[in-house]
Amino acid sequence: MDLEAVRTFVAVAEAGQFQKAAADLSITQQAVSKRIAALERSLGVRLFTRAPRGAELTIDGQAFLPHARELLRVAERAVASVRPGRRPLRVDVIASRGAQSGLMRGFHHAYPEIGLDVVMVFEIETAIAAIRSGAIDASFRAVAAPGQPLPEDIESVRVLDEPLQLLTGPVHALAGARSVTVAQLAGHRIWMPGIVPGTEWAAYYHDLVAEFGLTIEATGPNFGSDALLDTISDTPALATFMGGHTRLIWPTGHDLRRISVTDPTPIYPHSLLWHRDNPHPALATLRAHLAATAAGHDAAGTWAPGWVTPR
Repeated sequence: MDLEAVRTFVAVAEAGQFQKAAADLSITQQAVSKRIAALERSLGVRLFTRAPRGAELTIDGQAFLPHARELLRVAERAVASVRPGRRPLRVDVIASRGAQSGLMRGFHHAYPEIGLDVVMVFEIETAIAAIRSGAIDASFRAVAAPGQPLPEDIESVRVLDEPLQLLTGPVHALAGARSVTVAQLAGHRIWMPGIVPGTEWAAYYHDLVAEFGLTIEATGPNFGSDALLDTISDTPALATFMGGHTRLIWPTGHDLRRISVTDPTPIYPHSLLWHRDNPHPALATLRAHLAATAAGHDAAGTWAPGWVTPR
C-alpha cells in the first residue's frame, strides 16, 4: 500500500477539502486527486463524496480512517527505530563479569540518557561480521591473534590494559604471598578451562606460556566461573589467572586469594572495534569517554604479546 496515498487520504479527511490538503502537503490539488483515486482503486471502495463544503468521508472512508492513521504511526516508528541516535547503541562485552562490562557500566553512569544494549558474542569472527552487518555497533576484543589482521573497514583503539592476578585457594603454596613474580609461577599448575583454541585469549596465553615457561592447563569442561572458583578453593595444587578488573563473588568459606603478579606484570590488552562508516552518534561519545578514562599503554614493568600494538 502506498503510504503517501494513505498520508494524503488522512490529510483530506482532516482538512475536509482537497485544496486545503494540497496546501498542507505542498503538492498540487491534481496530485491529491490522483493519489486518492489510486488508493480507492487499490481498496476497491469510494472514500470520499463531493459535498458543497468540500469532501466528506463515505462509510468506507470512516472505517478506513483510524487504520490509516495507525499505518502512518507505525511507519514513523519504523523510521525512528533506525534513525541515527534514536536506537540504542549495541555493544559486545564478551562476558558480564569482565573488565569490558565494567567499562560499559562506567559509560552508562556518565551518560544515562544514551540508550544502550549490551550483548555477548563469543568468537571474534562472529563479532566482526556483526559489526560489518550493523547488528552491533562495537565490540571489546584483544584486537586479533597473529596472522589474523582486522579487515580494512574495521577500526580499533586500545582502551584498557588489565593486569592479570593469580587466584588461589587458602592452602595453595603461594596463598600467603601479597605478590608473586612471573618467575615464581614456573612449575605451578595454572588451570584455565575457558581457553578455547582459535580465540584471541588463547593466542594471548599461548604467548604468555612461551615467554615465561609457565604451565597452563585448559583441560576439562568449562562450567563457568562459579565452578572454577569451587575447584580452585578445594584443590591445593591448582591456581588460575584472573583479570584484575573482573568482578567475582564467592562463598566466605572458599577464602580465595587474589595475588598481584609482578616483574613484569602481564597485562591483557582490551581494544574497542567498530566499523569506520558507522554513523551512530553515541559511538563517538563512547570512544571519547574511553579515551578520557584510558591510561598509558605498555607501561614500564608490564608485559603484553609482541603482536599487540597500541593505536
